[in-house]
Amino acid sequence: MHDDRELIERRIERELWERLLPLVHVDRRALSVAAGSDPDDLAEFAVGTDWGLPWTTTWFEASGDIPGGWLGRRGTRIEAVIDLGFTRSPAGFQAEGLVVERRADGSMRPLQGIHPRRTNYRIDDPGEHLTLLVEAASNPTFPQFAPSAQGLPETAGTEPLYRFRTADLVLLDVETEALAHDLDVLDGTMRSLALGDPRRARLRQAIVQALDALPDIAAGRRAVAPHLEPLDLPQRHRIVATGHAHIDTAWLWPIRETIRKCTRTFASAVALMDDDPSFVFSCSQAQQYAWIEERHPDLFEQIRERVERGQWNPVGGMWVEADMNLPSGESLARQIVFGQRYFTEKFGAPSTEVWIPDVFGYPAGLPQLFAAGGMHRFVTQKLSWNKQNRFPHHTFWWEGLDGSRVLTHFPPVDTYNAEITPGEVAHSIERFQDHAWSAVSLVPFGHGDGGGGPTREMLERGHRIGTVDPKATLEFGTPSDVFDAIEREATYGAPVPVWRGELYFEMHRGTLTSQLRTKLGNRRCERLLVEAELWAASLGRSADVDELWKEVLTQQFHDILPGSSIAWVHRDAEEVFERVEADLNERIDAMLAELAPAELSVANPADVAFDGIVTVPTWLHRSGSDVTRLGQELGDGSVAVRAGAPALGVAALEPLPAEDRVVVSDTAMTNGHLAVRWNRNGDISSIIDLAARRELVPDGRMAAVLELGRDQPVEYDAWDLESWTRANARPVGGGIIAVEAEGPLVGRVSVTRRFGSSTAVVTYELQAGARQLLVHVDLDWHHDEHLLSMAFPLDVRADTASCDVQFGVVERPTHPSSPWDAAKFEVCAHRFVSLSEPSFGAAVLNDGRYGHAVFDEAIRVSLARAARYPDPDADHGRHRVTLAVLAHDGDLAAVRAAAAQLNQPLRVLAGGSPHTANGASDEPVVAIVSSQPGTSSIEVDAVKLADDGSGDLVVRFHEAVGDRATISVRCRRRIAAASRCDLMEAPQRGEECLDGIVSTTIRPFELVTLRLRLAADDFDGR
Repeated sequence: MHDDRELIERRIERELWERLLPLVHVDRRALSVAAGSDPDDLAEFAVGTDWGLPWTTTWFEASGDIPGGWLGRRGTRIEAVIDLGFTRSPAGFQAEGLVVERRADGSMRPLQGIHPRRTNYRIDDPGEHLTLLVEAASNPTFPQFAPSAQGLPETAGTEPLYRFRTADLVLLDVETEALAHDLDVLDGTMRSLALGDPRRARLRQAIVQALDALPDIAAGRRAVAPHLEPLDLPQRHRIVATGHAHIDTAWLWPIRETIRKCTRTFASAVALMDDDPSFVFSCSQAQQYAWIEERHPDLFEQIRERVERGQWNPVGGMWVEADMNLPSGESLARQIVFGQRYFTEKFGAPSTEVWIPDVFGYPAGLPQLFAAGGMHRFVTQKLSWNKQNRFPHHTFWWEGLDGSRVLTHFPPVDTYNAEITPGEVAHSIERFQDHAWSAVSLVPFGHGDGGGGPTREMLERGHRIGTVDPKATLEFGTPSDVFDAIEREATYGAPVPVWRGELYFEMHRGTLTSQLRTKLGNRRCERLLVEAELWAASLGRSADVDELWKEVLTQQFHDILPGSSIAWVHRDAEEVFERVEADLNERIDAMLAELAPAELSVANPADVAFDGIVTVPTWLHRSGSDVTRLGQELGDGSVAVRAGAPALGVAALEPLPAEDRVVVSDTAMTNGHLAVRWNRNGDISSIIDLAARRELVPDGRMAAVLELGRDQPVEYDAWDLESWTRANARPVGGGIIAVEAEGPLVGRVSVTRRFGSSTAVVTYELQAGARQLLVHVDLDWHHDEHLLSMAFPLDVRADTASCDVQFGVVERPTHPSSPWDAAKFEVCAHRFVSLSEPSFGAAVLNDGRYGHAVFDEAIRVSLARAARYPDPDADHGRHRVTLAVLAHDGDLAAVRAAAAQLNQPLRVLAGGSPHTANGASDEPVVAIVSSQPGTSSIEVDAVKLADDGSGDLVVRFHEAVGDRATISVRCRRRIAAASRCDLMEAPQRGEECLDGIVSTTIRPFELVTLRLRLAADDFDGR
């Protein structure tokens, strides 16, 4: 017998579009259009005319009379259709519009967004005449992987981008629309079944019967009605669909446009809720809510009302959906603090689920941070993109560095932009890897990235799929509904799987290096914010930097800080960082002027005591002083001198005699700890640790070598880095060597290397008393599509490298022995990477880089990239970074301490008084002392006054290297009471105080927030 199944299904596909859909609109009338750049100054505009210079706004007014025969006609609905010139591309990546109501006072009330997948606006109370006002944004479209000058407004061009296509009034037949939805779902369900499945044949036959009945809509609906009856099948997978609109806080558009995307999307979601009471919308990012609250308070109140009735579900508990790899641990803590406080204040409760579907990897310290922020549930999706290895679970416990766990769910639909199609449901069931113990999963649906959110068509499909799919039920709900079901399953079923350690993302490794200025600006501001809070607490006052924190946190969004946005976004971010940095430095200078105990003082914001070489600008001290007598003129307007300073404190600068000296020759530098030698090309050929009698550089290899490789990813230029980029890299050629400083306190030798259009001046610096060689890189970078790295081969045998991450260290493989190991050819580390044998090791430190490679018996630091998309001029220009090679005795705490000092250098202060406001500025406000003398494994993350204005001192710290420790916490004045707190500073349990000192045990990698009530006379004026 002839098999015509495929032909019939092709017929169905065509006729649904060509025969049925045209019947939905039973009548149509053209509207008159006016347009202009100001809603109060509009001129006649012809449909079919080009409009919209890049990044500009055009106001359109569409108006016309509604035919009398349409009004009150049963079984119909009146809608306006506005097509700004859309393509079928997804929403959010081209022109967009917002339908607004102009009120009597001239203000604009948002009603609904317009985009390629939502061109219709429903007229609920039609009168005899209709006038629609639309704010339209002519945002450029950026073809993927194609460099474009449109990423900046001044280079975006002067030609209109779009042609206004349609402004019509339509009369829609409700029953015909319903039949279209019926057939859409049944057709999709049919195609998701196996070709020989009897149910597929039955559905195919019913659809054909319905199409054959056209134009008799009632007969068509009768033909398919039996197949839309709820199925009574056992053991169907339960899918909870939650409305969602992933709105990138910036990406291929600036933050200015994101604010408007939020307005369009949120107004559309509210309108859908009014149409469909079952619709539930989950929405994250407190910053985006705050924008709406400020600009559209009426819309914000509508959102609050829907939160109260359970249709709008605030999720995520963070200020923005931040990148997880690059911000400091304290920054991530503040993301949660500001996010959870906002949700609690505005919506009555904090979030219970972390919601970050689209970030590029998840460090191992996150579970305890999430839990400390009140969130024990976690939703993400991005690991489904892994290129090398398929993650083995969709629902599991994620266990972090300290043993904390969060219940984690990866929606098996493998997208956060689902459209609720039968194919997506089938994919969810097929991909779900935990059927053995779980029968529930989540589908986040709605147009995302550029926003837009759910549409009416998605909801109609959802209502039908929930009854007809033979393998799954579908309901609208929240992530909490999914986790509640998972927890019930775990109570009565098999144990939940556990994944321990980081969730490494096997893509987008280039985001660890792209857009260096953005990354460096963020790191500087993170450091300064914490430092400002420290000195303010030392003065007994609040730093009042919440608004600055929020500005920085916003720029940590997962397409800003990773460097994957258009040029406009990064220019804006860098301007924010520059302004915040200047503001903070001014505040810090003023506070330190109060704290400085002497005419010349030093302030140490690091959590380890300092004893070493400090550089004093010549103008800060008198000629003939101890600085001059004991110091070394450096020839750059400064003097190097040995000095000391307490951790987290301020002290008089008292120059100390050097107990060590640096000796420099044409080919070598030595001090009492290291002997460094270079060859005639300026490459480091030897670094000998004198105490251990160990050579750090393997025989026949060179260290601090610049390597240049062509960097052309298969896709996602600014995001991805391929394994062969490093494999094909070659050393940069010889350089010009110059001795800059000859000791005795500081030795410096510079090597200038020119390669193509770029130049690097690499300066080796050895200081008296130091067990590390500083390597300063001053790079003038003008390459495109290349990766520049600096390689440090190390003669240390180690199977893993210890990489500094938030709240601890993660061990990464130094060999590609398995597919999971091989995928980690580029990894994230914040301040150091260390290789260790039991009694000896070597580490590479940095003050401003994140991308590292640890294969091939070397540590490589990624210095610069030059992606062409989406910013064709990314990273061109001047960049500076300091690296260091540190020899150690296998003591990771010593490595951490050195990295802390490199990243939080001393400040030299002038103009202080021996009679300061507090009278005790040389004593730190807080000291954390370990029972193990000499250790520095306790890292202080923040010292500040409590946010509630009580005057309590809040100290946050963590154990940083995996070593259980007993510590004592002391303050400048007696501690009267102490408690451990969550991130929001709410007490969890008390800590015993003896003689005004708190002693406690801290587990490996444990994060602790202490709230301390000090003696009443602690601070003047408190």
